[in-house]
Amino acid sequence: MASSTLTSKSFLGSSRIDGASISSDLRKLSISSVQISFRSRIPKKLQINAAGSTFGTNFRVTTFGESHGGGVGCIIDGCPPRIPLSEADMQFDLDRRRPGQSRITTPRKETDTCKISSGVSEGLTTGTPIHVFVPNTDQRGLDYSEMSVAYRPSHADATYDMKYGVRSVQGGGRSSARETIGRVAAGGVAKKILKLYAGTEILAYVSQVHKVVLPEGVVDHDSLTLDQMESNIVRCPDPEYAEKMIAAIDAVRVKGDSVGGVVTCIVRNAPRGLGSPVFDKLEAELAKAAMSLPATKGFEFGSGFAGTLLTGSEHNDEFYTDKHGRIRTRTNRSGGIQGGISNGEIINMRIAFKPTSTIGVSLIYLHINISACIYLYA
Repeated sequence: MASSTLTSKSFLGSSRIDGASISSDLRKLSISSVQISFRSRIPKKLQINAAGSTFGTNFRVTTFGESHGGGVGCIIDGCPPRIPLSEADMQFDLDRRRPGQSRITTPRKETDTCKISSGVSEGLTTGTPIHVFVPNTDQRGLDYSEMSVAYRPSHADATYDMKYGVRSVQGGGRSSARETIGRVAAGGVAKKILKLYAGTEILAYVSQVHKVVLPEGVVDHDSLTLDQMESNIVRCPDPEYAEKMIAAIDAVRVKGDSVGGVVTCIVRNAPRGLGSPVFDKLEAELAKAAMSLPATKGFEFGSGFAGTLLTGSEHNDEFYTDKHGRIRTRTNRSGGIQGGISNGEIINMRIAFKPTSTIGVSLIYLHINISACIYLYA
């Protein structure tokens, strides 16, 4: 079993250094941290391999690359053949995810230009694996060199070291939000398939920043458009609350601090019958996809935790038959999913993001891309 001690030893695999040297190095750090050494006690035959970068069953996505390595990307397996596809289909959402777009996002400068190197021929998918690569052009691994002597608070440095005995000091490696580029590229493909075959639309917007909360019902999910969300740098569709959110971010940004928030994601025209009972319920699959995003700390579906304050009679969604003869529900506290299976109503979920751990810089990771959550639908 792994053990931990406060010690004068450096990280795994390094030689011993004395306390005076440690004190000197730690004084150089710009953030509060502590030096810890972890030594694995797990028998070699029981150690777990470094897996976990693939998601999906019929539509499988594997992401690869590190934050300050040569580049990042994904491999998409299971895409149907003869689907019109080009880099432009992915680039639209990659541009929305791209860093350095405003004063409230990370200042890193990247073009995030993608390149498809397999799985597409003459503008059509071939049915074979699609390889997408995005080079890193603003690599600054040396900016993290002082972090090699101490774990950063609330980052993945310590746990990666505990599990694997190695860690990526430069920008967090695979734990960096830059990993989501592969998800966004794959989401661009899945989104196109869903729109083509089912008319499905996926939209996401910021509904809370720190203590500024967008009231329930202010945004009409039936008529919400992408232009409404893109009308401001915080991507909140309500102009009044968008200004309040920006002010809340600026208030802590000038102090070198960060804040968290909540993103609401909706799915319109989702086919009925998605999801399976018990372990493969649709909301469970959505929760896994959403909670695997960096900095996520909470997931709500439909009425969420607020539903616990209602009685059964207040919470139940009454069925009726609309003018087109379709069975609908008058309310949607179920969030479009009942018994783990989609019922045709708008799917509604909320994802909470903690304050950015890297403080002292002007960044906040609330611009979750809608396609990072939706590729599993295909």
